[in-house]
Amino acid sequence: MTEIVISGTGLYTPPQSISNAELVAAFNQYVDDFNRDHAAAIEAGEVTALQHSSEEFIVKASGIRSRYVVDKSGILDPRRMVPRIPERGNDEPSVQCEMAVAAAREAMAQAGKSAADIDAVIVAASNMQRPYPAMAVEIQAALGIEGFGFDMNVACSSATFGIQQARDAVANGSARCVLMVNPEICSGHLNFRDRDSHFIFGDVCTAVIVERGNSATSGDTYRILDSKLQTIYSNNIRNNFGFLNRGDESGIGQPDKLFVQEGRKVFKEVCPTVARQMSAQLESLDIAPTQLRRMWLHQANLSMNQLIARKVLGREATAEEAPTILDEYANTSSAGSVIAFHKHRADLAPGDIGVLCSFGAGYSIGSVVLEKR
Repeated sequence: MTEIVISGTGLYTPPQSISNAELVAAFNQYVDDFNRDHAAAIEAGEVTALQHSSEEFIVKASGIRSRYVVDKSGILDPRRMVPRIPERGNDEPSVQCEMAVAAAREAMAQAGKSAADIDAVIVAASNMQRPYPAMAVEIQAALGIEGFGFDMNVACSSATFGIQQARDAVANGSARCVLMVNPEICSGHLNFRDRDSHFIFGDVCTAVIVERGNSATSGDTYRILDSKLQTIYSNNIRNNFGFLNRGDESGIGQPDKLFVQEGRKVFKEVCPTVARQMSAQLESLDIAPTQLRRMWLHQANLSMNQLIARKVLGREATAEEAPTILDEYANTSSAGSVIAFHKHRADLAPGDIGVLCSFGAGYSIGSVVLEKR
């Protein structure tokens, strides 16, 4: 069987960051303005008064302490609370293309690959800037890559699903080397006026190079031992924004046109399912939990990761075994587990085994078992 490896990763981090303190100050100002402007209706019981957020609430609920964004001023403006992202002309690189090219160049340099070595580009992300032309085709052109490209979306699991698509393409010979990128502008779909979710997401882009092991020249490569995908339909995480909205103007502006979730239900239903998938996958590969050196888990919520790791290992995981980046980056959807892999693998030795795992709306779950070469 052909050995297929991850030979490079890249990360683009926007230059602007928002702390919990800054986000809470803007949100609470919005709440105060709303309650003042609707005082009479609140007094009459016609409108429910909004409640303040707090730094303590955010950290306890999620473990998040800050997030990077493509625009800070628009989000922190209590009268706006939406990032300012000016529309670009069709002859200019799109925002997601710009982010992806930066991450891709780092991944390509790490893998020792030029554009001529790559013949497929996959964009796997929750938040696509447009329906078409595919972001992947634009990125392919910007990098000077010949071959083919396509976009795919499985919400927060897009990257792990994308890695499997890249692996399959290399295995069946339709590509020699695949660039898989995850440009996530999550701040564009987040309702910054919702106390329960205004702190969750950040913006970022990651990139992964997948190729045949015998063509890899990087000294830092990881065999893909196995990948497992699973989807289970659920409405507990949803975003209904799309081009059909223009066919029914009455729905425009409704909360479900942005990110909405039933957080408690998601926690209760997703965690055990993810743990079962990872445990069964390791068992099928005859890998004991004691052999697992690292888990690069989806960075959505600290408590979720801790519970999943505990179920897989049968004990509490150390910070080294299940590293966290969401305190700095927040939830970056499909990119989160790849950021963890990008930043927390330098200490692994040949033969060490880890699992790259993500989970999200759908529900969707993807887990990739890797071995350091």
